[in-house]
Amino acid sequence: MPKKLILVLGDQLTPNVSSLAASDPARDVVLMVEVVEEATYVRHHKKKIALIFSAMRHFAEELRAAGWTVDYRTIADTGKTGSFTSEVARAIKKHKPSSVIVTEPGEYRVRDMFERWKTMLTVPVEILRDTRFICAIPEFADWARDRKQLRMEYFYRDMRRKTGLLMDGDKPEGGKWNFDAENRKPAKTDLFMPRPHRVKPDATTEAVLADVQSRFAKHFGDLEPFWFAVTRKDAEKARDHFITEALPRFGDFQDAMLEGERFLYHSVLSIYINLGLLDPLDVCRRAEVAYRKGRVPLNAAEGFIRQIIGWREYVRGIYWLRMPGYIDENHFMHTRSVPDFYWTGDTDMACLKAAITQTKEEAYAHHIQRLMLTGNFALLAGVSPQALHEWYLIVYADAYEWVELPNTLGMSQFADGGLLASKPYVASGAYINRMSNHCKGCRYDVKQRTGPDACPFNALYWDFLARNRGKLEANPRMVQMYRTYDRFSDADQADIRDSAQATLATLTSSGDWP
Repeated sequence: MPKKLILVLGDQLTPNVSSLAASDPARDVVLMVEVVEEATYVRHHKKKIALIFSAMRHFAEELRAAGWTVDYRTIADTGKTGSFTSEVARAIKKHKPSSVIVTEPGEYRVRDMFERWKTMLTVPVEILRDTRFICAIPEFADWARDRKQLRMEYFYRDMRRKTGLLMDGDKPEGGKWNFDAENRKPAKTDLFMPRPHRVKPDATTEAVLADVQSRFAKHFGDLEPFWFAVTRKDAEKARDHFITEALPRFGDFQDAMLEGERFLYHSVLSIYINLGLLDPLDVCRRAEVAYRKGRVPLNAAEGFIRQIIGWREYVRGIYWLRMPGYIDENHFMHTRSVPDFYWTGDTDMACLKAAITQTKEEAYAHHIQRLMLTGNFALLAGVSPQALHEWYLIVYADAYEWVELPNTLGMSQFADGGLLASKPYVASGAYINRMSNHCKGCRYDVKQRTGPDACPFNALYWDFLARNRGKLEANPRMVQMYRTYDRFSDADQADIRDSAQATLATLTSSGDWP
C-alpha cells in the first residue's frame, strides 16, 4: 500500500491519537514540526513554548522507539518563516505520500487551514475525529439543539451516565450529582501543603530552553526554573502524586487562595492532559478508584472529575458550536486594553500582585485566581473580552483556544450575554477576603467601600452593577444585589462612581507585552 504522511500537532502527544491509530508504523511517516507561526500568532509565554517543544521532541523519540519513522523539524530547521503549510508541502515533496492524515485540531484557525489544504496540496487530506474527547463535536451539537439554555450541569450528568463514573446504578453516587456546596472552604497555611511533582530538565529540555531563550527572549514570562513534566512517564508520576497527596483535600479547598501558596491542592494536570501526555478519562477513573478504596472523599473526587468530563468537555462543545463568531461576542461593549500591570504584577492590590507574579513566573494560576481575581477585575474595569482572551492565551501553559476562549468570553467575562453562565462572575473585595488571606497584608482596606484607601474591587463592583443595570437587573440571580445598591444614599452612590472613576483613571495600557 502507498504510504501516508501523518501530521501530529504539539497538543496531540499520545500514541493512540486517531491519526496514528489509522496508520501503520511499518509503512507511514510521522511529521512533527516546531514552527514560528504557531509560537508567535500570539506571543506565548516562554515557558509554554518550551513545554510544548520539549514534549514534542520527547514524544518523537517515544514514537521512534515504537517503530515509527518520524520526520522531526526543530525550530532551527523550520526557520523564521516556518508554518504548518510550508512544512507539510516540503514533506510531501520529500516523502511522496499518497495522502496526508491529521487528527482534528483544537483551534478553529488551524481547522480552517486544514480544510484549505484539501484544494491546495497535491495529495488528498483526511481529517479524523479527536477520540481523546468523550463527546464528539456532532454529539454536542445534537445535545445543544433546541435547548433554550446550555447549562453545563445537565451536560455533565449525561457524561456521568455515558462514562459510568461515580454512578450507583442509574443514580449518582452519594445521591447527588454535584457536591460543590462542600467545596468552598477558605484554607489556612499548612506546613504540610503538597507541592506538584517537579522534574529536572534533561539534555533534550536544556536544548529547548536554549532555543527558546535565543529565539523568543522578548516573549512574556520567566523561562526558568523549568520543572514541568515533558514525557508520558513523568506526567504519570505527576498524576499519581496528585491523587495520593493532594486530591483528598482538593474538594474542600479548590476555591481557596493563600498568599505564598501557588498551588494549594490543585492538580496542575491540565497542562499534561491538554498536551496529550495524560488521558483525561484514565485520570478520572484513577480518581474514582481512589474514592472507592476510601482514600479520597466523595466531594473531592466528584469535584475533580466534574472539571474534566463536565467542564472541559462542555467548553470544547461550546467552542465548536459557536465559532467562528463566538470570538467577537461583547455583551457589555467593553473596550479597555489590558492594564499594564497584568504584564508586570506591579500593583498595590495584593491579590492581583500575587496572581500575576505567579503567572509570569510559573505560566500557571489555578482557576479561582483566573476567574475571581484577574477575570473579575477585568470585567469590573471594562476590559475588552477579546483583549483579555488573548492575554489568557498568551500567559498560561495549559491555554489552548478551544478551552480558554469559552472560559474567558463565556464564564469569566459574560461576553456572550449568558449563553454559558447564568450570571456574571463579579465580586467585591469581601469575596476575596473570605476565600483568601491576601487582604491582611494589602495596602488597601477591604472594609472600605470608597476613598483612596478602599479596596478597588469594592467601588468597581457597585459601579459595574450601576453601569449595566439595563442588561442585568432582570437576572434573578442579581436582584438582591440591586436591592442592596438601591438602599445606598444618593451621596454614597456618587462616592462609588467617583471612586471607581479614580481607580480606572490610574490604569495605564501601553499595549501588548513587551
